[in-house]
Amino acid sequence: MLKKAVWMLGALALSACVNSADLNDPAVPLGDFSLGHNVVVAPKVAKGPASREVPKDELTASIQAAMAERFDRYDGPKDYHFGLSVEAYVLAKPGIPVLLSPKSAMIVQLTVWDDALGAKLNTEPAQITVLEELSGQNVFGSGLLKTGDQQLQEMSRSVAKAVENYLVAQNAEYGWFTEDARIDTGEKPEPESR
Repeated sequence: MLKKAVWMLGALALSACVNSADLNDPAVPLGDFSLGHNVVVAPKVAKGPASREVPKDELTASIQAAMAERFDRYDGPKDYHFGLSVEAYVLAKPGIPVLLSPKSAMIVQLTVWDDALGAKLNTEPAQITVLEELSGQNVFGSGLLKTGDQQLQEMSRSVAKAVENYLVAQNAEYGWFTEDARIDTGEKPEPESR
């Protein structure tokens, strides 16, 4: 049991905690990117412990709207499509401050398609985990001061920002959204021996 708890804490520490409050700033450069299809599904979504209930259609609609809000700002000459599957979520319920203050979190899997190539840019879906943003209101968990709708909108925007961060990293590593784009096969090259 202790081993499992330590593993879960480690996984949470490595998760993306993002600040999505940059929508009024210029979009981060992404080459020739323009958003084509924006598909969000939740066929096997799991609701975490101590979470508010969210109907699947509201969950997917909120994330789809946040993805459009962030990525419709890009007007490159080529279309790229998103396939995003919501795997799990926690929208924190009100708890006892300090003793029991759950944090909101969401896990999604993302696949990106290049329309011109007619192929996926990542052969394996990228798993992205986000935790609620830390702020004065969220120090003890957003369940205490925010409604479920507010939490869902905040988490959806955090997912969209984490996806943008992932795309920027893929652009740097694999040349995504350029003429020299390479497909991410999920395999890491062997380190060179000297």
